[in-house]
Amino acid sequence: MADGGLAVVRTVAELRHRIDTWRAAGETIGLVPTMGALHAGHLSLMRLAKRQADRTCASLFVNPRQFSPREDFSAYPREEAADVAKLRGEGVDLLFAPGADEMYRAGSTTQVSVPGLGDVLEGALRPGFFTGVATVVTKLLGQVAPDVVIFGEKDYQQLLVIRRLVADLDIPVEIIAGPTVREPDGLAMASRNAYLTALERTRATALHAAIKAVAAKATASDKDPAALDHAIEAAKETLAAGGFARVDYIAVLDAETLAENPPASRPRRVLGAAWLGKTRLIDNVAV
Repeated sequence: MADGGLAVVRTVAELRHRIDTWRAAGETIGLVPTMGALHAGHLSLMRLAKRQADRTCASLFVNPRQFSPREDFSAYPREEAADVAKLRGEGVDLLFAPGADEMYRAGSTTQVSVPGLGDVLEGALRPGFFTGVATVVTKLLGQVAPDVVIFGEKDYQQLLVIRRLVADLDIPVEIIAGPTVREPDGLAMASRNAYLTALERTRATALHAAIKAVAAKATASDKDPAALDHAIEAAKETLAAGGFARVDYIAVLDAETLAENPPASRPRRVLGAAWLGKTRLIDNVAV
């Protein structure tokens, strides 16, 4: 079906028919994978894709394989009609919105994992998460065969996992990172922000402020590791005092490998994850 210039397809066969037509015309393809509930951050990725390729394809699939039984798969925001309107407004050419039975055919057992990068931080706290992500992204890359794929830096570890996957499997696609889009008060835009109560929303900015403070200390204390450790503990205490129920991690890691204790000569990243009420927030900033 088409919706104001945006074609919406739900099967791999329909998807490939559209892609093949563009390929025959010599056009390049940009892909932006999403789980829907689109916000301004997603839309910035669509605009980036349009600048990088002749045709832009978005996917919308709430991937059950990246949710554990205790996570929010059934509650995850689903707003397809609103998403279609937003994509149409951005001039996106194609939306691939399959059901789970189309994405994972009966009897499907193959999984893709990325050891190392996929085993720390989010991977350690959410077993199976990155296997689910890597599997569905590998399938999308095979289904669309894009020239470029856009991922947001907001999910920084995911970006690194996908880059490693593409490099290791020799998949001929360019991975481009889109910068994190923030609310005016600094909160990183995320679909799960919809879970926040009004009070929690006012407190949520503390995570970004905390990791920025750690990044500043990392810059100023390259010769004093203890000072950086104290800054991390202070950030955790600040979040606890600000109403956060639990801090899963705040860490200063190598920006390319996520190795611990990187030297100051290496690019570094501060990554943080914490719970505010029932909402788990993640964020990151460069050092």
